[in-house]
Amino acid sequence: MMAYFAALDPMTLIRALPGNVAQGLIWGIMALGVYITFRILDFADLTVDGTLATGGAVAVMLIQGGMHPAAALIFSVIAGMIGGLVTGLLHTALGIPGILASILTQISLYSINLRIMGKANQSIGIGQKGLVASLRFVSADNSYLFFIKLILICLVLVAVVYWLFGTEIGSAIRATGCNEQMARAQGINTNVTKVIALMISNGLVGLSGGVYAQYQGSADVNSGRGAIVIGLAAVIISEVIFGKLCAGKKIAFAYTLAAVFVGAILYYAAYALVLWLKMPSDYMKLFSAIVVAVFLAIPYLKDKYAAKRRRV
Repeated sequence: MMAYFAALDPMTLIRALPGNVAQGLIWGIMALGVYITFRILDFADLTVDGTLATGGAVAVMLIQGGMHPAAALIFSVIAGMIGGLVTGLLHTALGIPGILASILTQISLYSINLRIMGKANQSIGIGQKGLVASLRFVSADNSYLFFIKLILICLVLVAVVYWLFGTEIGSAIRATGCNEQMARAQGINTNVTKVIALMISNGLVGLSGGVYAQYQGSADVNSGRGAIVIGLAAVIISEVIFGKLCAGKKIAFAYTLAAVFVGAILYYAAYALVLWLKMPSDYMKLFSAIVVAVFLAIPYLKDKYAAKRRRV
């Protein structure tokens, strides 16, 4: 046991942290989209596993075609929104249950992503000029500028989402997620609000996929596999750790949206810790599932324990 701990180099973990923070911020964009469907709309949307890869595929192919990397992200957002639109129409227009509709879209996007890229993966290289995010920025001498830019992008997205859900359509989406029957009684077309929410959510996921593809210099048809678990982990971790800090405050919603990014960073920090402890990489999906299960169970167990104490 002593030999095992002696073989662990703390500096290895510290050197990996900047990259984990960068990945946490990028995947936090995806987690923000998951938060919209999972918490606001109360919709189990598995489309994100497909739209994340679609966003990356579209961005990489457009960059290869000569488009500026920042402009390519616009089309990543549009591609993600189209995926959300398909899920929404399958659910609302054809009456397919939400989780099944999202699975159907996710499966079909696998073939579409192959068609977009022509093969299972495509590369642009991390040395491409004008990239919004890149691995090379993390180790550069002025890496702090990269992190400042990434944080500003995340804050802008939080501000836009916060503003959007303060508008009439945003309030209608929140009402639909809170109580669909009451929302319909108030004259809200809940089918339209569901479709719009799914488009916004998957647009953010597509953006995350585009940025992540630029960050790692390539797009892969399997890059979105398990993305929903990471998104849920970020959302649940942020709620469990930061939920009580913003309770009852006027800025609670904005604070909650920003906390999702912190949750994603904490998830990747835990991920790095597990790898640093030399756990087999084959078990990382299991680790992700356990993290989500534990943080989902904590609020329930706390409430159950508090109720038991009150009865006593």
